[in-house]
Amino acid sequence: MSIAFLIKQKNYEKIVYTLRRHWLTFFPAIALFLVMMSVPVLVYYLAGSIFPNFWVRPIFFPISVVLTSIYCLCVLTFFFFRFVEFYLDLWIVTNDRIIDIEQLGLFSRSISELDLFRIQDVSSEVHGFFPTIFRYGNVVVKTASSNSHIIFRNVKNPNGIRENLINLSHADRRFHIGVEEE
Repeated sequence: MSIAFLIKQKNYEKIVYTLRRHWLTFFPAIALFLVMMSVPVLVYYLAGSIFPNFWVRPIFFPISVVLTSIYCLCVLTFFFFRFVEFYLDLWIVTNDRIIDIEQLGLFSRSISELDLFRIQDVSSEVHGFFPTIFRYGNVVVKTASSNSHIIFRNVKNPNGIRENLINLSHADRRFHIGVEEE
């Protein structure tokens, strides 16, 4: 999917960042998927070792194939939904605004934007062992309005992004308002 399909850029606007969640945050879903996909294999060998004549009966094998197929399709569907939500959550930072694209399920998407010159505060948060080691965390962008804030969840290098957002905000404020800041 092209970014031009999602946003309409202004003629002076340039994309500075295209941010997604860190790949490591999807690892628990991959691990859960692998564990859930190994369950039918374990059940097959466990049932064969405990009940040696279980698969010999003509009705049990076809029923088990159908039930295993349904189970695997459900696990694949669950994994696909998780991957779509992970991959299609996107934050686009331009030299004029921030666009927050949040995928809410398979057929629902929320897009909000925030002008850079309206930013009042930018903070970064890194909590935990793995986020500290792999340098990812949250970046919270707040405005003077109490209901207008954007959170970049689990992005790489949150401190660098925070610093660049502050610099972009000052530059955009000078461009739109024309006021020099100290």
